[in-house]
Amino acid sequence: MQLEIFGKDIRVSDQQKEKIEVKLGKFDRFFGDEARGEVKIQPEGDQVRAEITIKIRRHFYRAEADAPDSISAVEQAINKLERQIRKQKSRMKKQKKEYAYMRDFFANEEFAEPEAEPQMEMDIIRRKSFQIDPMTADEAIIQMEMLGHSFLLYLSEENQKVALVYKRNDGNYGLIEPEY
Repeated sequence: MQLEIFGKDIRVSDQQKEKIEVKLGKFDRFFGDEARGEVKIQPEGDQVRAEITIKIRRHFYRAEADAPDSISAVEQAINKLERQIRKQKSRMKKQKKEYAYMRDFFANEEFAEPEAEPQMEMDIIRRKSFQIDPMTADEAIIQMEMLGHSFLLYLSEENQKVALVYKRNDGNYGLIEPEY
């Protein structure tokens, strides 16, 4: 896996980078050289936040964690990633073609699903279609707040492309502009 490790408003030493690479090495056997990983470390109050994103083909795996130091935060984020993958294992098995790169993972008994975690079947229980109107990001935020939603999909007046605004956990707003 190709890894990019960087700090935002914090310096990540070469020694820390080596430790992180070793810890993320466990994902190499699942994802191989085809995957691209990104680790972002940044201060968050008196804690350090580690965000790990792994991209392989069209799939993204992402986890973040806060801890007193960067290595602990990375370890916690790695544990979250493993739990996410383990939790979705049966779902991925059903779509063998899409997740062919995980073949070794599916065969590995070391990651057998723990009995304590109930198997959740994720079904789409509601479908909704609606017309998206052109508006600015500020207008979309106002509309989202008026509807009481945590996100809103809209057509950007700037570039006539679909965009999404969402409310972040810290109370601020985020904007997603997909490239297609």
